Amino acid sequence: MLELVDVTKVYKGGKRAVEDLTLRLEPGLTGLLGPNGAGKSSLMRIASTVTRPTGGSVLFHGQDVVSRPDALRRALGYLPQDFGVYPNLTSREFLRYLAAAKGVSARTAKVRIEELLELVNLTEAVKRPLGTYSGGMLRRVGIAQVLLADPQVIIVDEPTAGLDPEERVRFRNLLSELAADKVVLLSTHIVSDVESVASDIAVLAGGRLRRRGTPEELLRAMAGQVWEVLVDPSAVPAVQAQYVVSRLVRTAEGVRIRLLSNEQPYEGAVQLTPDLEDAYLGIIRSADDGRPAQGFGGRSLRAGAV
Repeated sequence: MLELVDVTKVYKGGKRAVEDLTLRLEPGLTGLLGPNGAGKSSLMRIASTVTRPTGGSVLFHGQDVVSRPDALRRALGYLPQDFGVYPNLTSREFLRYLAAAKGVSARTAKVRIEELLELVNLTEAVKRPLGTYSGGMLRRVGIAQVLLADPQVIIVDEPTAGLDPEERVRFRNLLSELAADKVVLLSTHIVSDVESVASDIAVLAGGRLRRRGTPEELLRAMAGQVWEVLVDPSAVPAVQAQYVVSRLVRTAEGVRIRLLSNEQPYEGAVQLTPDLEDAYLGIIRSADDGRPAQGFGGRSLRAGAV
């Protein structure tokens, strides 16, 4: 078990990136969702022992890792949002270097690296220096290094940035498989990265944990609060000003808008089944407005707006 208890992080100048946050993680995949600037990366750096918290504690199997980080570091695979490489090395050479740094024997590393290069689809580029790789290819190298030492705890920050859709699906499925017996914490602002693989979702906003639960629990909290309306294009700004809009599509008949409201926004609006993006946007907007996560109000549209 990895536990963050009442963790706070305050940077120079007084910026509070994380505020009194408690998060207990057991084997399984936890998706940490939040907008840019929510404090996700600061929390991930604290959980991976890169940064010390200003207050609170981090425990691995009950042991304080702030003062004694070695046990967690030996069990950890970490991919930061900004992953640096040595541009003159090939991917194979770079992974051999990191394997040695992680204490993996040369014999084990040789076999493991070839498996990982195939897993992340880099075998054809293995002889090229990393300086010639695209951003997505470098991200795949970062994913490979996470798995070098068969870690018990995997922490990945925005791991799918730069990956094409097929690679995103492959990586999500890989993390889902690994989470059977490992603690996996995946940080992202992209709902689709976690909706199909995470059994546990935590939503972070303004440095605070706003909601945590299974996808089913988050969806149940939104029941009856998602609506679809068809409006004239001229009415779109008014709708966006009054409601949380999760989707809009222009059609020949007008603009079809999916929005959040705790009551029917106007006559003719159709109630929809919520999805995880609806739940996420509702929680974030509630955090911004200082309201409870349930309930999204707004004035009814003027009679001539649709």
